Amino acid sequence: MSAPRGAPDDRLRVAVAAPLSKENCAHIRYLEPRIDLVVDHALLPPMRWPADFAGDPEWRRTPEQQRAYEAAIDSADALYGIPDVDPAALARAVRANPRLRWVHTMAAGGGGQVRAAGLNDEELDRVAFTTSAGVHGRPLAEFAVFGVLAGAKHLHRLQRQQRAREWTGRWPMGQVSRQTVLVLGLGGIGRAVTASLHALGATVVGANRSGSTVPGVDEMVHPDRLADAAPAVDAVVNTLPGTDASEHLLGKEFFTALKPGCTLVNVGRGSVVDEAALLDALDSGRVGFAVLDVFETEPLPARSPLWEHERVLVSPHTAALDASEDRRIAELFAANATRLLDDQGLLNRVDTVEFY
Repeated sequence: MSAPRGAPDDRLRVAVAAPLSKENCAHIRYLEPRIDLVVDHALLPPMRWPADFAGDPEWRRTPEQQRAYEAAIDSADALYGIPDVDPAALARAVRANPRLRWVHTMAAGGGGQVRAAGLNDEELDRVAFTTSAGVHGRPLAEFAVFGVLAGAKHLHRLQRQQRAREWTGRWPMGQVSRQTVLVLGLGGIGRAVTASLHALGATVVGANRSGSTVPGVDEMVHPDRLADAAPAVDAVVNTLPGTDASEHLLGKEFFTALKPGCTLVNVGRGSVVDEAALLDALDSGRVGFAVLDVFETEPLPARSPLWEHERVLVSPHTAALDASEDRRIAELFAANATRLLDDQGLLNRVDTVEFY
């Protein structure tokens, strides 16, 4: 992609639309000195924890501050973050600023936010969108391995017995080194999960549509044939993004095909799992333990039976978060800015047909 129109070929005017610390602002400028960073921290919501790009929900701009915030966005060639993590605000920014050529989203699955903006074909062609895919790979891989281990070691039974102060007879625990694990999605997160499981000695079955080989994967299966692979697996890890093709991919047919006691770990998107079918599979014993970081509706509604199911571990979409996430996203953004200015292809560009 060539340098954006309206900017000198050797400069890139970037408006910071999401919370970004002063230290990371300086780090971006250091990594790519050709960036003109437009940022007013008084216009950005305070973060409650690292990588809290939505910020404090109680915080509000004054009308004057909102005008200043939008004026900065409308003057830029590129945006660091979707304004207020709001698809409607993204659509406004794209339509109000004809010079805008690139928007970087904070989420690994930022394509869903782009889709929700309802942009037309001309707008999707004019503006490049990139995600933070890969930044979260190692933390999510650790959580996925934790989930597989928790299932193999009967964490739910140990917790139940401890609460009841019940000392039972001994029982054999599963060994991950003797298990077969199905990993859905072999992008940055899926590859990190696969490498970790392979290192533990697990047999890994990978599922993706391209069929491309990945180190550490012992067997490949097409997503349309998951039910054929299900009877042989001891655990399933989903890393897939939320797309039309992946919605409820793990549903009644798949769960019915599982052998009893299978572990399910979801670190991708909640829409991939049909939660009603999952509850049936938990009750029937087809799924022995479910470790879920993402859900069809977030926050998970208080009425959801998943909260109280003894064989479900609920994580509030926090598995990817670690203290250095902000820094890694800033570094990814700077690297992509360099590629843009040097007329190279952008990393993690959103597919504006499937929106992943």
